[in-house]
Amino acid sequence: MSQAVRTKQTATLLQAIYKNVKMAGDSILTLMPKVKDSKLKNDLTVQLSVYEAYASRAAKLLAEEGAKPEEEGTVTKLASKWGSMMNTMIDSTSTHIAEMVVEGATMGVNDMLKQIRESENTPVSESAMRLARDVCDYEEKTIEEMKEYLRG
Repeated sequence: MSQAVRTKQTATLLQAIYKNVKMAGDSILTLMPKVKDSKLKNDLTVQLSVYEAYASRAAKLLAEEGAKPEEEGTVTKLASKWGSMMNTMIDSTSTHIAEMVVEGATMGVNDMLKQIRESENTPVSESAMRLARDVCDYEEKTIEEMKEYLRG
């Protein structure tokens, strides 16, 4: 297979990773002002820094492929932000915020697993696949950590 095909498929996977982690980071930023529990706020701050590091890695790998990172469209970002704001206006307890993080991370895991499956038998770079798996593993870990807040 040609280098151009490899580059295109690698860039496609990296764009999906970048969008995933940027959306996660944006969601956390939207939730932060509503968080009252200092431990949850600290956990979300750590998550935010990890997602930013993943976004940076994806952007660097995209640059190596000759591409620029693309974020979700404005409508998608606004819809997510609006949904989070409405959701926390109704209920801003730590339990509810943790539920929202679990739901978002679950969507992220599902998206990453789909992207990984679609990329497995293609000439995608190993570094892009490793990053996709790292993000997926981290989001699964996030789900487990947030379950602590669901137990009350």
